[in-house]
Amino acid sequence: MQVQRLSLPSYTLSPPNVSLSQQLSTKLLRLNPSSKSGFCSSLKRVSKSPTGLRTHGKFVAVTCGVAQEEDTDDGFYMRRCVVLARTAIGCTSPNPMVGCVIVKDGKVVGEGFHPKAGQPHAEVFALRDAGDLAENATAYVSLEPCNHYGRTPPCSEALIKAKVKRVVVGMVDPNPIVASRGLDRLRDAGIDVATCVEEELCKRLNEAYIHSMLTGNPFVTIRYSISVNGRFLDQLGEGAAKSGGYYSQLLQEYDAVILSPSSIMENVSIPASKEAGANQPLRIIIARNISSPIKISALTMEPTDKLMVFADKETSVELERAQTGIETVVFDQIRLSAILEYCNSQGMCSVLFDLKGNVSDFEEFLQDGIEQNLLQKIVVEVLPLWDENDVGNFPVALKDLSKKLKVENLQPKISNESVVLEGYL
Repeated sequence: MQVQRLSLPSYTLSPPNVSLSQQLSTKLLRLNPSSKSGFCSSLKRVSKSPTGLRTHGKFVAVTCGVAQEEDTDDGFYMRRCVVLARTAIGCTSPNPMVGCVIVKDGKVVGEGFHPKAGQPHAEVFALRDAGDLAENATAYVSLEPCNHYGRTPPCSEALIKAKVKRVVVGMVDPNPIVASRGLDRLRDAGIDVATCVEEELCKRLNEAYIHSMLTGNPFVTIRYSISVNGRFLDQLGEGAAKSGGYYSQLLQEYDAVILSPSSIMENVSIPASKEAGANQPLRIIIARNISSPIKISALTMEPTDKLMVFADKETSVELERAQTGIETVVFDQIRLSAILEYCNSQGMCSVLFDLKGNVSDFEEFLQDGIEQNLLQKIVVEVLPLWDENDVGNFPVALKDLSKKLKVENLQPKISNESVVLEGYL
């Protein structure tokens, strides 16, 4: 085997030109002491899409009507809503991430985000922050305010009670019990409502939630590493698993991660997000047709780690000593659809299919995912290595991927010396 490390060029991103109104808005936001996070660098303008309803079985997909020309500040504040919403990344499932900003006379008077399922929504926190200043103000919210009683009261009623003058919404909620009802309630109360501001950005924020609502299935992403000459690599790039690394952040975003038993036993530990306060995903080990027993006792686990073994009747799983957070589920036949059905029943909206370890463990599951359209996204880390090793060839199912699926909206980003590609299937 010959392995050669390659160097990648570094790039410096310069901020795009912004209008005077955006510069002023930026200064106002930075002077606001209630600001909780950084700023989104995206300067995407108001999105427009045709009006319409699409049905997916018993689910209804709602697309916004054509947005009117709005002040450029609308897009600016909506991007701030998205930044606030992402503060709770990995903590809100099965609820969406939502951010809200209250603006009056060109000044931010209140901000908030939804921190966790069961806790108040973003609008409530923002209105509390604004207090009496919310009256006759404009409320920006990344997702349509709810108009039903769940674990919390309707946010539409909170906005009406606060006497806001205008509500700007990023996207309509695809949840059938919400879709457009919140907007209708606000309009009925005499509030001016604008929709579809930075719609694509807001959709990307909650792509897993939206997919789950429209299809009833979890959003599935497959992740793997390759060399620059296309060889499958059973490794991560430098810094990827550390705090701030793309892999650490990726684990934080998903409700569950599917792992090979070989990747667990060889590393004697389970992958974990190193982000501060990260809500760790459920780790799912697929154990099927394995001759030697899987010995869970060797794993290094934290008390809060959650591990589940999906095994068939032919596989022996040994729990040599009691450990919290470990559960075994035995199937007559393990299929990817069955695993996803279980995740959905547990309220999980997103699953990361992590192709590490022995790739042959995943062949049939990948084939199922492709043929049944169960895979939505792909994340590929290209390491700066030239690998001439014939061992661990590329998974057969992925070799045929180009013949069956088209990868859309492929976007690159730099992760230390590696390039990470993200696209949609």
